[in-house]
Amino acid sequence: MKKPIFITFEGPEGAGKTTILQRLDQELKKRSVPFISTREPGGIDIAEQIRSVILNPENTKMDGRTEALLYAAARRQHLVEKVLPALQEGKTVLCDRFIDSSLAYQGFARNLGIEEVYSINRFATEDRMPDLTFYFNISPEAGLGRIDDNESREKNRLDLEKLDFHQRVQDGYERVLKMFPDRFVIINAEQTVEQVYADILKVLNERLFRD
Repeated sequence: MKKPIFITFEGPEGAGKTTILQRLDQELKKRSVPFISTREPGGIDIAEQIRSVILNPENTKMDGRTEALLYAAARRQHLVEKVLPALQEGKTVLCDRFIDSSLAYQGFARNLGIEEVYSINRFATEDRMPDLTFYFNISPEAGLGRIDDNESREKNRLDLEKLDFHQRVQDGYERVLKMFPDRFVIINAEQTVEQVYADILKVLNERLFRD
């Protein structure tokens, strides 16, 4: 097995990241790969408390800059308390969302500016970026349709946004992909779960599992 790496999973709402991460948990356990699986915002107590504020459907008055700063604060605490220690212990990290979400959602969709939000997050992370990022590419219509069909999924404040917001998120991600082309692997998330999982596993076989 190759050295541990920091892997993130990005995409619009309803892209299916959580389902795939659950499968990868089982795969890595089966292969006896040292790893942790976590999420943003959240993953540790302080960041989970911030998450509850950010995603609370009642907090509709939240200003865009407030939202961006809260995400960056949660990211900082999560990084220093969980992600970096795990990597130092020789564990691969699987993380549901990281800095790219802020660039797409707050930077572009909220019209705060990708560079401005990137600057905030560079300060928060001290320029620590993922080693590999899977982008789950799915149309806003398909993603939101999955959310409507999934009664067990956590419904949050971002789910309440109108379709045009989610279309801007997708446009934002397309810009972020161009910023970091060497780090991203684009996955067609409109395929079946089995096909998406197979595509990701193929990449991991090259990047993580083989010596």
